[in-house]
Formats: sequence, C-alpha cells, structure tokens
Amino acid sequence: MVVFEKDKMKKINRIFFILVFISILIWIRNSFSASTLERKKKEELYREIEIFSSALGIIESDYVEEVSYRDLIYGALKGMLSSLDAHSQFLDPESYKELKMETEGRFGGLGMEITIKDGLLTVVSPIEDTPAWKAGIKPADRIVKINGQSTRNITLDEAVKKLRGKPGTEVYLTILRESVGKVLDFKLTRDIIKLQDIKEAKILEDKIGYIRIVEFRENTYLQLEQALKRLKEEGVSALILDLRNNPGGLLDSAVKIAGKFIERKKLIVSTKGKKENQSIDFFSEENDPILDIPMVILVNKGSASGSEIVASALQDYNRAIILGEKTFGKGSVQTIFPLSDGSALKLTTSKYFTPKGRLIHNEGVMPDIVVQQKELNSESVNDKPLDIFDQLEDKKDAPSLTQPLDYKDDLQLQRAVDLLKAIQIYQHKK
Repeated sequence: MVVFEKDKMKKINRIFFILVFISILIWIRNSFSASTLERKKKEELYREIEIFSSALGIIESDYVEEVSYRDLIYGALKGMLSSLDAHSQFLDPESYKELKMETEGRFGGLGMEITIKDGLLTVVSPIEDTPAWKAGIKPADRIVKINGQSTRNITLDEAVKKLRGKPGTEVYLTILRESVGKVLDFKLTRDIIKLQDIKEAKILEDKIGYIRIVEFRENTYLQLEQALKRLKEEGVSALILDLRNNPGGLLDSAVKIAGKFIERKKLIVSTKGKKENQSIDFFSEENDPILDIPMVILVNKGSASGSEIVASALQDYNRAIILGEKTFGKGSVQTIFPLSDGSALKLTTSKYFTPKGRLIHNEGVMPDIVVQQKELNSESVNDKPLDIFDQLEDKKDAPSLTQPLDYKDDLQLQRAVDLLKAIQIYQHKK
C-alpha cells in the first residue's frame, strides 16, 4: 500500500514538472516571437526614418529656395496627422493658442463647428446667435471657397486660420448646399463668440417643458438644473430636450446631462482605444435623477459628439423618444499632446460606444421617429456634382438667409409636442 502511494506521488510529480517545462517553453517561444516582432517593427521604422532623412537632405541641398528645417518638419507633421483621420491634426504654436482660447468659451470668429468629411470642408453645425447662424449657414454645408480661394485639399488647421480673425472683419464663403443642389455665396462679419450653453427654457403648452442646449461646457449642468427647477415650479409634466445643431463640447458635461435623466450607476458611454487607459466606462452619478416624466429629444444632422452621447444613452434605456433627423456621426475622442516648442498634436485616441455597444462614429444616431425639417428652396433638388470645384464658374445662385424658426412654424418641435400630448392622454386614461 505504501509502495503504491509512492509510485503514485512520483507519477504526479513527473506530470507536474512536465507541465511546468512545457509552460516555460511556451513562454520562451512567445517572448522570442514578441521580441522578434518588435525588432522587425523597429527595423522597419528605422528604414522609413532613413527615407525621410534622405528626402529632407535632398530638399535642403537642392530645393530652389531656402526653407527652414522647422517649416519642413511642421509641414511633414501636418501631412502625417491629416493622413490619419479628419479630426487628427498638428497644431503649430499659434493654432494651439487659438484652440485654448476657444475652450475658454470666448474667441473671435464666425461661430460654427467644421470638419473634413468625404474630403470636403464641411459644417458640422453653426452655433446659435453667431455670425454663421444669422447668415443662414446650415449643418452639412460644404465650404468650397473662402475669400475666393478654393478649399480643395485644405486641412482643418488651414481652414480654421482662414475663418478666424479680428472682430469686425469680413469673410466671404462659397457654400455647396447639397440638399437643394445649389451653390450659395455668403458674406459674414467676424465677431467675438460668446458661448451660451442653454438658449431657452420655458413651458410651451399643456405643461410641456422645452429646453434647448446649444453646447456642452463646464457650466451646462448647473444651468440645466436651474432651468429644470424653474420648470418644476411651473408644473412641468413632460419635457422636450432640443439638441439640434449642438456640435458637442465637453465629454464630462454630456455624461452629467444624460445622467440627470437615467438611474444612478448606469453606463452612459464607453470609450475604446488602443491603450488600456483610453478605454473608459462613464456612469451616471446623479443622486436625484428625473425619471417620472415623458421625454422627447430633438436631433438633426447638426447634432454631434456630446449630443449623440446624450441621445443614444436615453434611447438605449428607453428613457426618451428620439425625434428628428439622423445625427452627424462624430463619435471619436481627440486628446491634445503638447510639444516642447509650444505646438501640439491633436490625436484621435478612442471612439464612443453607446450603452448597448453601438458605434457612434460615422454611424450617427437614428431617431425613433424620423421627421425632416422643411428646407427653403427645396423645389429644385439636383444630383451632387461630380466635382464642385470644376463647376463653380457656372453658379448664379444668391444666398437665402434663414432665421431661427418660430415655435409654431417648427415642424419637428410641433411633432414632439403632439407626441407628448398623446402620451399624457394615454397615461391619464390608463
């Protein structure tokens, strides 16, 4: 009996040591493969850097004019960042300084969010009560000329520089509005842009409240709480949250706004990137959320980024009915990396995902109820020109100015009011 036990123990020990030996071999092989892969990647990097250095040397010695190394490096960085995606860019010291001024909420310009989409300089959304808004610039407008100069192959950084300037100076824009198949000319006067987060908060009718959020900034949540407090005092029993033409803003602010209408400790949005610290889950932290009144959220193609986070979260949890048009689809996170000379990299580091795992970037948020807003001059909708830059000389259309629509003339807002009325009637009968 004792001999049998000893033999059994020897077999167990042999098996254990064999397993340990195999594990060590696998680890050595994986480590060797990883180190080999890293070595190959470094060798490839060195080869490419050598090509870059050779090109730099040739330009320095043979180019017809003298060019500083700084200009060459800056140009290379701009090209490198713009080749990644429409939102990554290299910011020279002047551009980085302007960006910091913008985040402070006061800057000189036209008041519109722009991006590069389908290779064209595109308006994400004009900000309400700014020169762009008052002139009639609309979401999805393609800016094909700035002060008579073509925007073909323009970078986002170059466009921002051309559009901004001293308050009181004028900018001439040529716009392709694909929704009506026309090219329009606009003259805008630059102004100091003062960002106002919540534009309006009031009772429309039948105790239906209306709040319009035009931007997500540091104080937006506090302004929302104040607006909701006023509406509660007036007996609000249903709410319309208007996020149309809201280009986004601060991620934390959007998360807090969404959390105001969702149960505590619920996932609002996830960011997923290459690094572990870029993949983050954001949860609602509101201690006293509003859960007992029906809601409609208005969106359109000018609703982007933070607006899409709020709309998709409340849609995923069936907390609100989303009404309007499909949103812009700007669901990526840009991180600023300052460099030693005062310049910076604005780099896309992660993408947004809704609580149910839906990708927002380039997909947008589809409303539960689609209601298209009426377009002026929509009687002549033509196909998109194959190359607008080659056809600008033939255009003859003049700009059509638009004003913010009155409540009674706003089709999407009317539909939202009717929807909430129906819900209230149903709840009362039930």
